[in-house]
Amino acid sequence: MSTNAAESAVAKTSKLTVVGAGSVGSSIAYASLIRGSARRIALYDIDAKKVDAEVKDLAHGTQFTPTSVMEGGADIEVARDSNVIIITAGARQKPGQTRLDLAGVNARILTDMVPKLLDVAPEAILVLVTNPCDVLTVVAQKVSGLPTSRVISTGTILDTSRLRWGIAQRANVGLRNVHAIMVGEHGDTEFPIWSSATIAQIPIRDWRSPEGSRVFTEEVLAQISHDTVHAAYEIIEGKGATNYAIGLAGASLVEALLGNQRNIMPVSSVLDDYRGISGVAMSVPSLVTRDGVECVYEFPMDAHEISLLKKSAEAIRATQRAVGF
Repeated sequence: MSTNAAESAVAKTSKLTVVGAGSVGSSIAYASLIRGSARRIALYDIDAKKVDAEVKDLAHGTQFTPTSVMEGGADIEVARDSNVIIITAGARQKPGQTRLDLAGVNARILTDMVPKLLDVAPEAILVLVTNPCDVLTVVAQKVSGLPTSRVISTGTILDTSRLRWGIAQRANVGLRNVHAIMVGEHGDTEFPIWSSATIAQIPIRDWRSPEGSRVFTEEVLAQISHDTVHAAYEIIEGKGATNYAIGLAGASLVEALLGNQRNIMPVSSVLDDYRGISGVAMSVPSLVTRDGVECVYEFPMDAHEISLLKKSAEAIRATQRAVGF
């Protein structure tokens, strides 16, 4: 079978299961449905009334979507033979609560859930969205015994999108012209790599307005970084949860996995001697393929950025220790 034929066969039989029918899980299922991210989509939750209602609402729209099969329920059998399982189930982040505060309770939920999911879908790639996703990626990888390449989280995919949006707004250019990335923890210690950020290949610190003035001063860069890191808190305070953008981010990652697009994305996986960091999961530029994370890349960083990366790793590691991992 040719490579193209093999990819087509996988696409025709691809199945995504989203675990958790809350606002995030339902948004990921909806975004994946309307984008055609998988041929079959299942939604699983232990709350039968809630998940059945969400599945019916989604399924009633399949006349208008590329995905023709939308199923789900409160029986874990709905996840059988999934290629990708996205886990969103867990305690919800409350206003003023950090992602790392959620670690203990969600680690216990995950420890019970992961083996049951792999019983019905042993070949699946696990994608963690439940926060704190970096810590829970380590938990899921250790509990499952899967290779680190097959247990990942959406990490800073959404944070990177927020960063690029903020830069594009300041520069008054289209988003596609912005090349910048957030790395580290998906949380308070994440940070942008400004030293290699560009707009249309122009280093961000050299970008000028049409009048010739420098747009991205150190003060402006600091403000954009702050706004990116704290964006979720502001949204949660206003509406109770973030869901639409993570829905789109999750669907994009599913497409990279099932479509074997070989995209480089800032997903989180357990690292092994990445700039001296091992045993923690955090977001770095990663090649995403049908097999999960094929490899990670050491982007150029200045000395300050390397110190921030190690600080972020230590923050994650401290929480891992606190929950016994």
